[in-house]
Parts: sequence; structure tokens; C-alpha cells
Amino acid sequence: MDDEKETLKRIVSTLASKNDEIHNFMDVLNHRIKSVQFSSQVNSSNAISELDEEFDGLYSVLHEMKGSMASAIQQEEACKIQALQDQLSQCSNALESSEELLELAAQSLDIKDPVEFLQAARQIKDRVTVASAFRISLKPKVSECMTHLMVDFALERRMLQAVKFLPVPKAPEIDLAACLVADNCVTVSWRMPEEDSRIDHFVLEYRKTNFDGLPRVKDEQHWELIDYIKATEYTLSGLKFDTKYMNLRVQACNKAVAGEYSDPVTLETKAFVFSLDSTSSHLNLKVEDTYVEWDPTGGKGQEKRKGKENKSSGHIPLLKGNKSGALSPKRTSISTRPSARGGRDRFTGESYTVLGDTFIERGQHYWEVRAQKDCKSYSIGVTYRNLGKFDQLGKTNSSWCIHINNWLQTTFSAKHNNKAKTLDAPVPDRIGIYCDFDGGQLTFYNANSKELLHTFRTKFTQPLLPGFMIWCGGLTVSTGLQVPTAVKTLQRSENGLSDSTSSLNNIA
Repeated sequence: MDDEKETLKRIVSTLASKNDEIHNFMDVLNHRIKSVQFSSQVNSSNAISELDEEFDGLYSVLHEMKGSMASAIQQEEACKIQALQDQLSQCSNALESSEELLELAAQSLDIKDPVEFLQAARQIKDRVTVASAFRISLKPKVSECMTHLMVDFALERRMLQAVKFLPVPKAPEIDLAACLVADNCVTVSWRMPEEDSRIDHFVLEYRKTNFDGLPRVKDEQHWELIDYIKATEYTLSGLKFDTKYMNLRVQACNKAVAGEYSDPVTLETKAFVFSLDSTSSHLNLKVEDTYVEWDPTGGKGQEKRKGKENKSSGHIPLLKGNKSGALSPKRTSISTRPSARGGRDRFTGESYTVLGDTFIERGQHYWEVRAQKDCKSYSIGVTYRNLGKFDQLGKTNSSWCIHINNWLQTTFSAKHNNKAKTLDAPVPDRIGIYCDFDGGQLTFYNANSKELLHTFRTKFTQPLLPGFMIWCGGLTVSTGLQVPTAVKTLQRSENGLSDSTSSLNNIA
């Protein structure tokens, strides 16, 4: 019994000690709660104040983040208080249970009956073994520290303080060696003199000119503009090279301002440009700058009008127009160039012909012709200037052409000196003509596929004129074209091989 009493006494002492620890811990928790409440108010207030200060200095796009961060601080505060309160509640329950055991143990010490005492002691011992007072943690689960939720926008503030007006971009430098003129396209390449990450886009300006060197102020065409170019290279495509040169310049732009233009460069855009000569064309042809159309009433109307003029004036009829010298209203022309035929009579009879107004005397040239779908008969080629007014293309020794006849069945042939060679190829809707005057070569291509149709080889002894014959239908001529790269490649290949298509010239 004495041993049991000693054991029970130790239990009571332990319980009392534990109770003291719990009391002390509860005091710590209460203090911690007050500390957290105070410090969290201060820390949360400081954090929100920092957020206010930082976000006030940032762009408005950051404003939405402020509420989210403040909410996180407040949630952290609430979570900490809740965790401490839960721990405090657990301690209160454990303390209440321990005090009951302590009171029961004290009462058991007064029991006189040994059997009853031993039974009570065992019950107290068993309850102490499983008492919650010995299973709870006496360390606060959370800290009152809120510094992990503080913010510091010092770096961002310095960045904002460093923001100044955007500098004017420097002028780009056009890389003349990297610029390319080919296939009626102009590729322009440039670079910045130094790296500038603020550049948003570039502006390219170009204009056509007939003057080499620096751009002129007077008597020049206006600048064409290509805006919002993101790369440092741009290709102008589908151009008509109707002038000898092209001026180009580039400027860089940031979000606020455009910089100075680069030093302008001048690129050569040489191409064969001509118009149709309406002053010597057949009266049954309605001729515009680069378009000719069969007009079955043109000759009759012209002859009738001229007959009336002759009777009233007593003068010999003027083939080039009416009495006043003006062109027939049916035969308008926007070409202001003088006739390349030197004032010769109009084509007449069955020579429904119109010539170009510009001679080919040297070099390599290229142009294209598109026929209307209902065009019945037409010829395309070149001729010397001495083509008679009754002569037809391909029927003289001074003209070369290909002829298409769409009556009943289609025939496609190459003609020279009144001899023809049938061409074994479908008639394309667009035909390319390549003339190498110095090399004595006239070649016809499918302008779409660049497939070779026929080549004449000879030695040209006089200047050439583009020639066109048409009956029933219309032709559209495209000039200002460079020799396509594909044609140049085919020419190099063809010139390296024996040309089996030159038999007509041998016959001639």
C-alpha cells in the first residue's frame, strides 16, 4: 500500500507539474494571440501600406495584383489566429481532464480500505496513461512573424524612375551590297548603326526616277510608302520598271517617334518600255497605250469621215487624223512619243498591224502579250522598220513572229520569210518574248511556266520594233519587265546546246 501511495504521489506531482506547464503554455498562447493580433495588425498594415506605395508607383495594369496580395496577408493572419485558438482549445480540454484526474487522485488518497484504494489507484493510473495532457504539443504551431508576406518594389521603382522619354531612333543604313533587283522585284536590306531594342517597326519609301545619283527635289515622282515593316529586309514585288532607276530610303520608328531617314540609295531598274504606235496602225485597229483591239468598223468610219472632209476642203486626205490633225475618237492613244516608223503611211489592206514606238538597237529585252479568249488570229514578233504597209509579220525576210489561228481548229506556228514551222505545244494565254539583239536571238516562252516555245537565231542588222497583227479580238502588252531569272537560266542552258529550232533561219 505504501508503494502504491508513493506511486500515486508521483503521479499527482507529475500531473501538477504538467498542469503548471499547461498553464504556462496557455499563458504563452494567450500572449502569442495578443502579440499576433497586434503584430499582425502592424505587419498587415505595413504590408498593405507597402502595397499601396508600390502599386501607386506602378502602372495601372498592376492594380489588380494589390487586392490579391492584401487578401493573402489577411488570410495568413486569420489562419495563424485560428491555428493558435485551436491549440488553446486543445490545451483547455487537456487541462480540464487533468484537473479532474488530479482531484480524483487526491480523493483516492483518503480511502482507508486497501482493496478499494488499490482499485482506485489502478483506475487513476490507467487514465493518466491515456490523458490528453501528455499527448498535446506545448509548442506554438505558428509564429507571429509576417515578414514573409512583405513586399519590396525597390527594383521596379528604380526601373520606373529610370524611364525617360524614348530617344529618337538613329537612321538605318541600307546595305547596298545586299540589295537585289530581279524579276521586277526590288529587295532592300538595311541595318541599324547600333542595337536598339526600342525599335518597333520600319518605314520604307521608294520612288521611280530617270536620274542616277542622289534623289532630286524637283521634277520627281512622289514617294511611295510601305509602313509597319518588322524585319530589316523587304521585297517590293510586281513592279513595272518604266523608269531607269529607283530611289529608296528607310526610317526606324519606336512607339513614340520616327527617326531620320537613311541616306537614300539609287538602284538601276532598267527594262524595255514601249507603247503601241497608233499613228501608223491599221485603221481597223483600236489602239491604246498597251492595248490593241480589232474594230471592223474603224476603217469605214474613218474613210467616210475623211471623204466628207476632202469634199469640203479640197485637200488630200490625212491618213493620221482629221483635218485638224487630231486622232480619230475611235483610235485614242495616250502615247506622246513620235512614231518609230518615221511618219510612214498606216498599215492597210490585210496587214492589220501595229508596231511598238521604241527601237531595239542593243541589249537583252523582254515583254509579254496576253490575248483575249475570243481572239481569232494574231501574230507576235519583231520587225525592221522597213516593213511595208501591205506586209504581214513573218511573211518578209525582215520580220519574225509566232502566229496563232483559232479558226475551226487551232494552229500554232513560227514564221519568217513567208515560211512557217508548226509548233508542238499548247497555246498559252500569256506569251513572253525575249530578244537578244547582240546575240541574234528571238525566243518565245510560255510566260506562266517559262516553257520554251520557239527560238529564232540570226544576225540582226537593223534596229528592231515589236510588232503585232490581230484580227477579231484584242491583245494586251506588258512592258517595263526585266528578263525573268528563269528565262536567263533557260537561255544559258539553251546556248550551251545545239539549237534544233533554228531550221527556219537556215531555210531563210
